[in-house]
Amino acid sequence: MFANREGRLPSRPRGHYREYTVPTPGLPHRGERRIVTGGDPPAKWYYTADHYGSFRSFEVQAREVRR
Repeated sequence: MFANREGRLPSRPRGHYREYTVPTPGLPHRGERRIVTGGDPPAKWYYTADHYGSFRSFEVQAREVRR
């Protein structure tokens, strides 16, 4: 879960945002890079390279489900 304490993303109810670590090669810890999604299923996607200092929104293309 991502709480949006910094208030840099639109205000939403608790539990709306989820946070995922983007691996940083060469670091022995999580680093600063994250993807934050909004909604379930996610409808909004955000990337931060500076541990919530700033965010960029981006889109994810839906993938076709094959049966």
